[in-house]
Amino acid sequence: MATTTANFETKNHYQILDGLRGVAALQVVIFHCFEAFDGGDYYKLFPNHGYLAVDFFFLLSGFVVAYAYDSRWGKMTTWDFFKRRLIRLQPMVIVGSMVGAALFYFQGSSLFPLINGTPVWKMLLVMVFGFTLLPLPISADIRGWQEMHPLNGPCWSLYFEYIANILYGLIVRRFSKLLLWILVILSAAWMVYYLVTGKSGDLIGGWALNNEQQMIGLTRMMFPFFGGVLLCRLNLVKHVKYAFPICSVLLLALFLVPRLGGHERVWINGLYESFCVILMFPLIVWIGASGTIISAAGKKVCKFLGDISYPIYITHYPIIYIFTAWVVDKKVPLAQGWPWIVVVVVSAVTLAYTALKLYDEPVREWLRKKYLARTAS
Repeated sequence: MATTTANFETKNHYQILDGLRGVAALQVVIFHCFEAFDGGDYYKLFPNHGYLAVDFFFLLSGFVVAYAYDSRWGKMTTWDFFKRRLIRLQPMVIVGSMVGAALFYFQGSSLFPLINGTPVWKMLLVMVFGFTLLPLPISADIRGWQEMHPLNGPCWSLYFEYIANILYGLIVRRFSKLLLWILVILSAAWMVYYLVTGKSGDLIGGWALNNEQQMIGLTRMMFPFFGGVLLCRLNLVKHVKYAFPICSVLLLALFLVPRLGGHERVWINGLYESFCVILMFPLIVWIGASGTIISAAGKKVCKFLGDISYPIYITHYPIIYIFTAWVVDKKVPLAQGWPWIVVVVVSAVTLAYTALKLYDEPVREWLRKKYLARTAS
């Protein structure tokens, strides 16, 4: 998942974008729950295009990173930027790895053939390595899914988020608008080419340390993130009424569209996903940035959704491993399993909010005071 906040007090805060990030994060949790029932057939997924929430995160992150930091260069060094991003993201990476380790041996299943044969010392070593977010090679897999973060699979998107931040901090922040346009157009063209000519016709992937999966991850990250940076720099923000409900409905509608084209014409689904990521997601972010929340209740909802969006994304999947193992091993039908989806979602929200309040916010505040006090302006 890609995430950030506009954390400079002099900046207006995009409350609606916070809310949309939470809507997308909850969509990811629900998608992963229903994924347990698809039997490995992506055409049975519901909501079918829920995985595109990750690509929406990347675009949203690029927009808000540019909004928060573009005007700060000259007052802030590159290392200051990296420190801010590490303080924002890294504490919850550590929690996600610890939660993954704590629940690892409760996930034993035919679905995860390596768990029962993994000694505790090796699992703990993977946990500590996971604190760094560095990817593990397939040879170090302890689950059997070839994930580069086998205790907490969704960390793959944070790994690419870090790559995007490094590219932005070292290179892309210096780009003229023309150079940024060229980068974004080329990245979009590559995404369309990959989706239309590829064997799957979708953007699923990015979680393994091999050439194919790394290429998918870069394809998913490059256009959305730097497209978000460009969208911010174009300064097209207007005034749009009812922006939050409009954007929320649009997002959910895009995610709910069934897989298109069948097994024979996967390029049709590729065109649809290109349409979503390249056209609709920027439109939704623009509408969200152009709206305001007036009611006190609306502000509270958006704040809550924004607060839990990153914690729930980075901590929910160890629970999903357990749920998926239960569904697959017991052959649980959706009609019997759907009440447990509610339990999983509530559990994920509770865990995320607890981690946010008891750990993430206090730790980030301490780190800011210790490492950013001298650079604050």
